[in-house]
Amino acid sequence: MKAKINFKMGSRMTWSHYTLLIKSLIISALILTGIQSALQAQETTYTKPSWWFGGAVGANFNYYRGSTKELNLDLTVPTAFHNGSGVGPYFAPLLEFHRPDTRLGFMLQAGYDGRKGKFEEVTTPCNCPADLSAKPSYITIEPSLRFAPFKSNFYLYGGPRFAFNSGKSFKYQLGINPDYPDQVADPEVKGDFSKMYKSVFSMQIGAGYDIPLSSEDTQMQTVLSPFVSFQPYFGQDPRSIETWNLTTVRVGIALKFGRGHEIPTTVVKAPVVIAVPDIDVKFSVNSPKNIPVERRVRETFPIRNYVFFDLGSTEIPDRYVLITKDKVKDFKEDRMEVFTPKHLSGRSDRQMTVYYNVLNILGDRMGRFPSTIVRLTGASMQGPEDGMAMAESVKKYLTDIFGIDPSRIKTEGRIKPRIPSEQPGGTKEFDLLREGDRRVSIWSESPEIIMEYQTGPNAPLAPVQILAVQEAPLDSYVTFNAEGAKDAFSSWSVEVRDEKGALQNFGPYTQEKVSIPGKTILGAHPEGDYKVTMVGKTKSGKTVKKETTVQMVLWTPPEREEGMRYSVIFEFNDAQAIPTYEKYLTDIVTPKIPKDGTVIIHGHTDIIGDEAHNQELSLARANEVRGIIENALSKAGRTDVKFEVYGFGEDQALAPFGNKYPEERFYNRTVIIDIIPPK
Repeated sequence: MKAKINFKMGSRMTWSHYTLLIKSLIISALILTGIQSALQAQETTYTKPSWWFGGAVGANFNYYRGSTKELNLDLTVPTAFHNGSGVGPYFAPLLEFHRPDTRLGFMLQAGYDGRKGKFEEVTTPCNCPADLSAKPSYITIEPSLRFAPFKSNFYLYGGPRFAFNSGKSFKYQLGINPDYPDQVADPEVKGDFSKMYKSVFSMQIGAGYDIPLSSEDTQMQTVLSPFVSFQPYFGQDPRSIETWNLTTVRVGIALKFGRGHEIPTTVVKAPVVIAVPDIDVKFSVNSPKNIPVERRVRETFPIRNYVFFDLGSTEIPDRYVLITKDKVKDFKEDRMEVFTPKHLSGRSDRQMTVYYNVLNILGDRMGRFPSTIVRLTGASMQGPEDGMAMAESVKKYLTDIFGIDPSRIKTEGRIKPRIPSEQPGGTKEFDLLREGDRRVSIWSESPEIIMEYQTGPNAPLAPVQILAVQEAPLDSYVTFNAEGAKDAFSSWSVEVRDEKGALQNFGPYTQEKVSIPGKTILGAHPEGDYKVTMVGKTKSGKTVKKETTVQMVLWTPPEREEGMRYSVIFEFNDAQAIPTYEKYLTDIVTPKIPKDGTVIIHGHTDIIGDEAHNQELSLARANEVRGIIENALSKAGRTDVKFEVYGFGEDQALAPFGNKYPEERFYNRTVIIDIIPPK
């Protein structure tokens, strides 16, 4: 222990001297760089230097292994020393050659190399402690091959080491037997090791990084290079007797100066510019002549079989609608507007009212169908016990409020749900995904509760049908088409100017088709003529403009017009519809499409992940649904249906719901199908 403490204190003292030296070199370099920069003419340019001169300082971390006992002809200690360590100084002038932006080069350092260290304390036969410190030093010559693997400022180097012994002193101290504290300790013995090699031949490998301290526009350039090297014990035995050997790790910093060559202005040639023809972009605007403000929609709204819980709580969150026992008789699935939750996202309030009544819908269905049985599975990263407590909270609500027999409800706890959002190897936002995995799943085999054509622990609950007012339907949107923009532009935007010169700006965009609600442009105006300008930024930096004119009309359709809406829910980051929805779309949704009707399909995602990826994912989901419906229509021999397909990604202005709560994010992973009757 004593040797270890001395080593640390010695290292700290040694480092303090080296730190002062390194700081002095850096300050000197900065001063020289400033003076040199002031003297250089700014109009002149210089090459990077090929030859560099300077100096290096560092610390050798030395590790002693092997044995030594005969220190010299006059002193052989009673007990051999084996292991030790210490820190010695290193400083050397240097020479370096490497051409700019090449991999290979040459380095040469020659200077003082301290291999100081202290052996671990040993105990002699008289039970006396003994200490030995050594201070060998060398004049070292180290030529190295320099290799920059990436043609950058990072480099590797390696080569031989030729060292000539310049110091071989030692200090030996024999202590007193601790059992006899009154003894007088022997005096410290100082001397030189005998039979030291006059020269040694070994090798080294290392790495460094050049940090420029001056501008490349100056003739005299300065570089600061921290480096580290390793010198193994091969060839580093300091003596011709016994087995003592040395291994060294060197850490240091080099300051290098180089002189660049002036680049004559007469040889500078103007770059040859080759004109590349721009890709032609076709721009058009589609504005429906009749833009409905609202349409009544009979929506079949899906219900996920999940109840999400807040972190740190096993109580049902207050954003869910929790009624009292005396209100059970008044609850009906088609009258949920009177059972409104406390927290709504501000968009699609009617639909989220449905979802936040999920426990009341379940309790009502179990009450109407006494033979139904459910299993509640709570999942929590806090452990199965925490998940079980969440499941028990849901069970207590169903039994206390709706009077469900407890034997009809089984509960269990897990760490993760059977289909977790957070998948192994995922790189997306873990916190949001884990919020979605803290939930109670409702599992039932009773067809009165779950969705048609589905069984198993992840079967959605049967959907609810609601009648709502659909604001700004997709067929009322103004669509801007910039065909070819994805290849030609880095981005593009739209300027819309009315007859009075009022300007509206939309964008920038990267996709080729963009839709904006007509009411957003028209506002309170019933109609108007507009000049629309597409402004594209090419990948070469040019600006391209294309103009067109369009008339927009705003009116309200007859109240008898009624559309239908269906939704399909996807799993996180998935664009493949589950088999249940494929059968649902084929057997339930497709037969509801009237002759010559229009089917508008729009896909959405939550906000988790990259925006560009979510844009592609939403469109892939929408096309997946279109493909299933088209296949079903084809089998029925129908070709009368018109399709419009959109992918809105995570666009929060067009998302069905907010993204604050996990249930909102789950419902945003959706494709919505609007079935519009012929006009």
